[in-house]
Amino acid sequence: MADEVHTEAHGQVAEPQGRLSPEVQARREAALKLIRKYGDPVLRARALEVERFDDALVEEVRRMGRLMHDAYGIGLAATQVGVMHRVLVYRTELEGAVAALVNPVLEWASKEKETSEEGCLSLPGVGVEVERPVHIRVRAKDEYGKEILVEASGLEARAIQHEMDHLDGVLILDRTSRDQRKQAMRTLREQLEPRSAAA
Repeated sequence: MADEVHTEAHGQVAEPQGRLSPEVQARREAALKLIRKYGDPVLRARALEVERFDDALVEEVRRMGRLMHDAYGIGLAATQVGVMHRVLVYRTELEGAVAALVNPVLEWASKEKETSEEGCLSLPGVGVEVERPVHIRVRAKDEYGKEILVEASGLEARAIQHEMDHLDGVLILDRTSRDQRKQAMRTLREQLEPRSAAA
């Protein structure tokens, strides 16, 4: 059965509706362990342009797509899995097709903006309000090196902008209010400290 994307979970996290089977839950937990979390320096680094379009890149994109799917994400940037490539994958529905953008460049963004809550697989438990342009146009290549032009609006535009931020070392914490950032930091300490202590 296909799950709908949770309407409040913009950005990267789409909470599944209802309980997950033990097998799916185990896959999700395994995927989340592979995603770099807040505090990892790679999340603050600027990714490098991809110059070689080969089988290794195609496999990298497939692996990212599988990881995003298993983690119940709607977007994932290569830096979140420790790869310093300007590559991102996203989808607008949990069971939708995975799209990949390599070396994406924002060509145009609308003056019209919208504020909505975003979550992030690298910031567990955090949801903050982020203002972004409603409509964008992005030039990129696919994983095979073919030029593509994406005109996106709404959730698709938000997901792409969120992932492009990751490629520049920018997190949603940098795009929200001071109060929300402080609350998010408290949540992150609660979420991440127990694991550090147990490690």
